[in-house]
Amino acid sequence: MNLITPLLTLANIQSECETSSKKRLFEQAAQLVQASQGVPAGEVFESLFSREKLGSTALGYGIAIPHGRIKHLNETACAFLRLITPIDFDAPDGEPVDLVFVLLAPATATDVHLQILGELAAMFSDETFRAQLRAAPDAATLHRLITEWTP
Repeated sequence: MNLITPLLTLANIQSECETSSKKRLFEQAAQLVQASQGVPAGEVFESLFSREKLGSTALGYGIAIPHGRIKHLNETACAFLRLITPIDFDAPDGEPVDLVFVLLAPATATDVHLQILGELAAMFSDETFRAQLRAAPDAATLHRLITEWTP
């Protein structure tokens, strides 16, 4: 089992997300988290947007891991969005992003947040895994792939 398995719910996966920009993507992710965690969407958006201003959270290879800390969050929350049309994310390789894993930690979070980010980086560095995510037919398959991935 990986660190993401207990955190990622099927309800927080969008397999066909249509968006036009990072800002709009953050708004959509914030709505997902609000629906599942009850955290105000505005707070989620501000956290993601503020972090992104510090530097792009894109890893390259069409992957981004926007993340932030939320004052009113009791436990780490996450969401996964597969974009229909890739968007510019100021990635180090210049490639647009189509796979987005949003990670939100409580303001008081410890090293676990960093361990999860490290695991996500390892997960998404696997070319075969990225191809499987892009080919998955639906949210349930995406959920299974991510939660069954082993480091």
